[in-house]
Amino acid sequence: MDIADSFVRYWYFHLPNFVLAALMYTMLGRFLLGLFVDADSPNYIWRFFCRFTDPVLSAIATVTPKAVPPAIVWLFGFVWMFWLRIVFHYTLLVLNLAPRLAGGGS
Repeated sequence: MDIADSFVRYWYFHLPNFVLAALMYTMLGRFLLGLFVDADSPNYIWRFFCRFTDPVLSAIATVTPKAVPPAIVWLFGFVWMFWLRIVFHYTLLVLNLAPRLAGGGS
């Protein structure tokens, strides 16, 4: 099975995993860029990070104490997305729906 066939066959695994990974790493990028850029910066990369992650961060902020600074909420978002990816992958493995490595053992 080649890579294209794997993607088409397991789209329900690859697509959500890609979206969660993009959100996860964008939140990490937002945290790191936030160390150097003001919150109301006109920088186009900063604005993209904010627009892309704000919907998820608003959901995370509802379960995070209000006293926590926004930068820590961004890190919590990174951790939540990481664990969501792990749980998603594990769930598909348990249901025998996740892609397997080709050429495995006997």
